[in-house]
Amino acid sequence: MRGGFERKKGCLVFYFTGQLDAYSEKQFRDFLDDAFSSNKLPIVLDLTKIDFIDSSGLGAMVHYAKKCKKSKRSFVVVGNARVLQTIKLVRLEEFLHVMPDLNTALSQLAA
Repeated sequence: MRGGFERKKGCLVFYFTGQLDAYSEKQFRDFLDDAFSSNKLPIVLDLTKIDFIDSSGLGAMVHYAKKCKKSKRSFVVVGNARVLQTIKLVRLEEFLHVMPDLNTALSQLAA
């Protein structure tokens, strides 16, 4: 898994490619922990270039959604069809605030 982030419209948008699974979960958490602790901006996870996600990846996303909720910080996930299918399979689309695309997510958070 590879990742990066940038500020867009007052949000932190995280981009990831590859697989978000048991092997990459620690890297994913370390990456988010660094950025999470250094600011208070809303977070958007752009997973449109993730090829595969498993329960470890879902667990990590739930962890950050809870962390954001606790600190009253917005958290949104954008994904491709494969990622969204996995999220919907375990009925987490509402909890993870899944949006259909990045522009919609950014517009929603800016409102």
